[in-house]
This record gives sequence, structure tokens and C-alpha cells, in this order.
Amino acid sequence: METGGSAIKRKLVLQGLDCANCALKIENGVQKIDGVRTCSVNFANQTLTVEMASERSDDILEQTKKKIRTLEPGIKVVEYGERGSRKRGPSEQKHAHDHNHSHDHGAESADDGHGHTHDHGAQSIKIIVARLIAGLVIGAAALALTMSRELELILFIASYLIVGGDIVFKALKNIIRGQVFDEYFLMSIATVGAFAIGEYPEGVAVMLFYQVGELFQSIAVNRSRKSISKLMDIRPDFANLKTADEIKRVSPEEVQIGDLIVVRPGEKVPLDGKVIEGNSAMDTSALTGESVPREVTAGEDVLSGFINKNGVLTVEVSKVFGESTVAKILDLVENASSKKAPTENFITKFARYYTPFVVIVAALLAVLPPLLLSGATFTDWVYRALVFLVISCPCALVVSIPLGFFGGIGASSKNGILVKGSNYLEALNDVKYVVFDKTGTLTKGAFKVTGIYPQKRGNEQELLRQAAFAEMHSTHPIAESIREAYGQQLNEELLSDYNEISGHGIQVMFEGKQVLAGNAKLMQRENVDFAAPSELGTVVHIAIDKQYAGYLVIADEIKEDSAKAIRLLKNLGVKKIVMLTGDIKAVGEAVGKKLDVDEVRSELLPQQKVEELEKIDRQKSSREKIVFVGDGINDTPVLARADVGVAMGGLGSDAAIEAADIVIMTDEPSKLASAIYIAKRTRRIVWQNIFFALLVKAIFLLLGAFGIATMWEAVFSDVGVTLLAVLNAMRVLKIQPNLV
Repeated sequence: METGGSAIKRKLVLQGLDCANCALKIENGVQKIDGVRTCSVNFANQTLTVEMASERSDDILEQTKKKIRTLEPGIKVVEYGERGSRKRGPSEQKHAHDHNHSHDHGAESADDGHGHTHDHGAQSIKIIVARLIAGLVIGAAALALTMSRELELILFIASYLIVGGDIVFKALKNIIRGQVFDEYFLMSIATVGAFAIGEYPEGVAVMLFYQVGELFQSIAVNRSRKSISKLMDIRPDFANLKTADEIKRVSPEEVQIGDLIVVRPGEKVPLDGKVIEGNSAMDTSALTGESVPREVTAGEDVLSGFINKNGVLTVEVSKVFGESTVAKILDLVENASSKKAPTENFITKFARYYTPFVVIVAALLAVLPPLLLSGATFTDWVYRALVFLVISCPCALVVSIPLGFFGGIGASSKNGILVKGSNYLEALNDVKYVVFDKTGTLTKGAFKVTGIYPQKRGNEQELLRQAAFAEMHSTHPIAESIREAYGQQLNEELLSDYNEISGHGIQVMFEGKQVLAGNAKLMQRENVDFAAPSELGTVVHIAIDKQYAGYLVIADEIKEDSAKAIRLLKNLGVKKIVMLTGDIKAVGEAVGKKLDVDEVRSELLPQQKVEELEKIDRQKSSREKIVFVGDGINDTPVLARADVGVAMGGLGSDAAIEAADIVIMTDEPSKLASAIYIAKRTRRIVWQNIFFALLVKAIFLLLGAFGIATMWEAVFSDVGVTLLAVLNAMRVLKIQPNLV
């Protein structure tokens, strides 16, 4: 639950929501409640997020639950608890029903009052199959045996009610509630109509075929959900809390900051913290997508969601569960689908107007030709109208498109890329400008000695040793990088008369000689002759007994895959890559040249970075998008201003997670190219489904209107197309961005 101004957000779990049409009805219905600002149903993980006026929140929440019960009586509404003790979300329900096709909240079986539920657990699958077989046997008997017309009709009606009675019952209930145009109505009117014109076997057979198709479609949807849930199955189930006299297994929510926990081999790290004791290899693939294990030892940080491979670790907890990495990731991924892509919104609106339109056309098709055309029989045109109705159901689009986008978000998270909404995933398709921050994004953001230049053939190691001793007591990052490069024990007894000269450097006696280590100003102040070097980076000059001994160059290293990232982005069609930096012009230009970026803008303050981004924004067309990639803290304003903000290594920075639209969990800029690749593949599969569904429907609608297509083909074009579209959408999960 989060508040912002006078608005409050609440989340409900809709157990048994397996019908995209139902999701649409609920979303539209709740949206109309007075006091509701926004409402979004996430079909893919069965949740409803509602933003409402905080002063009436309890009343609005009750109205929301009542509305859902009215629209869909079979859906069970469970409220998400507070962060610490919330109900387990879809991605956390790993133990619930692993043995069956359904992976959604231990859903009820088909006979629990939700007439025809699309949720088929193991038990309900058996019930549905038994019903279908019984209906088929009775229908076949009526067809094969010779009997009186009345008995034949009774058997066909019995067969029809066993197979599809729940559909008709549901359609009637919905009509009473004012929900007319849905798939239940279309199927009922078409099959009852078939009985009315004497086509009994066809009425039964069409309903049977429809139910079989629904069963397969439901299994496919649940399989897809299950795959996505598995990807995000990183929630730890327990923590081993270490107390004075024992280690006890507790829920991660019970552990406090400062507590000690033990992580044994094969266990998930349940909370973020620092290793106090032990060392081990960590499988970080769930968070970062990286397959190479990471070694951790005492003093190093570990994140929740890592899997401990071999050693036993004692970890001091640094964040409560609600604030830990794994909780944030689960929260982000579970909420991702609430930010819908334009394609999804278009299909929702399309379905809203399309179905009533088709029903009106079907009514005209049944009535007008017999009145206007000589020789046209009423039963013939009613049959055509009924076929037309069955074909019209837009299920394929409504189901497969959200699944496609949700699959894209799942595929991204598998590759270490967190996308906060399908709208951002879709926006990546139109990225033509990429703006990178330099330090910490394209470079490592850590100083390193990159050059040792002794004077007059002096010894490099000796020069480094003198510099390391001189910088022994300094806390400056440059001093730390020199000591790290030397890498040996420093004996304080060898130093005397230590004097740090502010803004200049250090003067110290070392092994009986006076050593000066600092910038050019120090050399000038002490009248030491030296030649200014041309190397880029921070230069530390060394003089011994007022004689110039040489210099060290300390620079920020470029990340190993920065050049690859820029090459891949250009291959993917990015027009212009710009680098922004607060660093001096010479350093910025050198890094830009090395990486082959198109433009470098240097010596910028954080607010000036926003101004530079706005200049680029004015150059681009309205369709083109700008991505800004930064490493978090000082880049927050720019991340928020860009069309798509991408935070690098954002797991360490809360500011980045909040401001960014996409979080790259490794420090690799090349993951941005992977994200764009996944986005392009996702869009392609989604549009394949849209064109395929509309094309098949258009063909069959024409065939139905001219009397060529029968009810059989009509059901195939509805259920068959939906099933194929769902299976196609599942391909998104398998996307592997093998970019070279």
C-alpha cells in the first residue's frame, strides 16, 4: 500500500481469474466507482490495483469487492496485506499446485459456483472431461439410434445441458446483470439458435468443441503463467535466525536489521546483508542473469535472491524484508503489467465497440435478407447470423496480447533486466537516441593506476613504492588506488614528518629522504623542475629530495563491454549516442573517442544534464524516443525526464529504482541492447497475433455471411485462433538475445 497526496493505492488478488473478458469487465466496472482514480487488472498475474481517494478508501474498497462479486461471482477476492505480511502473490505461490496445470492461488474446481470457470486445476480437469465424455456418449446415442422425434430431442437437450449448461446459465446471469455482449452470450445464442432451427446435432457438437477448445486454451494460459512465475520464483521461504543458543527457522519478515542469519549450501539468501563469517560461491543468476558464480568472503555484501552454492555463511542483516532487493524486484515485476502498452489499450477499446457492432450486424443478417430477397429462407439466414456471431468473439486478441507483453517482461528479467511496465517495453521499439552518463555507467567509477612513468630510466616498482608510502595516511580515492596498485604491506615506522598540504599533496620523510607526492602546484611551490605530461587522467607527481622522480597516471577505467554496447545499439538502429559527463572536456573527449560515441558534452552539473537532454528532445520527431542510462543517485532528475530512464547497477541505489523505468541488474551497458532486442521480438509476436486473429476472423465472417462456413468452422475461428495465439505468445518467454 502506498500513498501519494490524497490518493492511496490498494491491491487485490482475484483468485480464479482466467478469462481475459472477465478481466476487462472488472476493470471497466471498478473504474466507474465514484472515488476511483485509476484501476488496472493484471490478467497475467490475477491482481487488481486500484488508486482511490484516501479519505474514503475503506468504503471504496468495499464497493470494489461488491462490484467484482456482482460481475464475476465465482472469483474470490483476497486483499494483499501490508508489505511485511502480505498474502503470497502469484509468483510466490510455488507450493500451491505444482502438480497440476493451474498455478494460480490454489483455485477452486469448476463446480464451486463459478459456473464455467476457465481455471482448470487437476480435479476440475477430471470433472470437465467426465462431463464432456458423458455428453458426447448421449449425443452420439441420439444420433446413431432410431427413435421417435420427441425422444431424440430429449436426448440431444440432455447432452447439450451436460456439455454446455454452465455456459447458458452464466450467459443468463450476465444478461440479468446487464452484461450482455460476452463470449457466453455469443455461444449460447448460437447453439440455442441451432436447436430452434432444428440443427440439434450441430448445437451439441459446437458446444462440445467450444468446451474442449476452452479446456486446452486454459491449460495453455496456465502453463504460460507458470513459466513466468518460475522465472520470478526468487522469494525465499525462510531465514535461519542465529540467536545466543540456537539457530531457528523463521519467516524472512520476522528478521530485524542487525540480526545474524545463517545461509547453508543450496539455500537462498533471504535478506540483504553483509557476510560476517565464511566464504562461498554465489549463484546470482536469478537477479543478474549471469551464469558465472560470484565469490563472496567476510566483509562483502550479499543480496536476497542469491543462491549459496557451497560454504556456510553468517550474514548480518542490513535491510528488513519489505525493503530488501528480492521484495523490490517481486513488487516491480508483479506491478509491471499495470502500466499497459498502447497496443493493449487499443485492443481493449477495440473489443468494447467491436462485439456490440457485430451483434447488430448479425441481427440485420438474420432479418433483412428474408424480407428483401425473394427465395431467401428465414432458417438459412438465421443460421448464417448465428455462425457470424460465434466467429465475432475477440478472445484471441484480448488473451494473447497481455500474455505476450508479460512474457517479454519475464524474458527480460531472466536476462537481468527489470522492466517496470509493458508501456516501457513497447517504447524501446522506438528508441533512436541513447544518452549515457559517463562515470559509473560507461566507466567503472573507480580510480585505478593506469600508468607509471619514472624519470630517466628509473624503476617503475620503486616509484610506485615511494608514492604508496607517501599516500599511506590519505583517505582520498586517488591515494587508495595507489596503495591498491602497490598491494604490499606498508610499515609506518619507515615514515616521519608526515605533512598533508591541502590542495597540493603530501610531504614526508621516507627512508631518510624527503618525498613529495602531489599535483603540479606542489612541484611549482617546491621549485621542482618537471615537464607537464600529456596523458589523460589525474597525474600524481613524485619528487625525492627536491629532484623530480616521475609521475603516476590515475584514471577511471572503461567497462569491458561499453564499446560493445555502443556497437550493438547502432546495429539495432539507434541514430545517435550521446555521452554526458561532469568530468573535464579532455577526459570526456578521450573516453568518447575510444568508445565511438557520436557526441560528448562535458563539465555538466546534474541540472545541466537535464537541459542537454531537453535540447536533444527538441531535435527528435514525436514518435522517436530518448533513453537515458545513468548509475543512480545524481542522475535521478535526468532518469525521470527521459522517455525511458534506465538505471545501471540500480540494486544498490534506491533513488535509481524509484526514478528509472528499467533497471539493469548487472553493471553492463550492453544489457540495454538486449532489452531493445527483446522488446522488438515481443512486439513482432504480439502483432503476429493481432494480424493472424483479425485475418482469420475476417475470412470466416465473410464465409459465414455467404453461408459457406458452418458452425464448426466458426468455433475453430474463435477457440482455435485463441489457442494458437496463446501458444505463439508463449514463445516470447524463450527469447534469448544472442547479440554479437
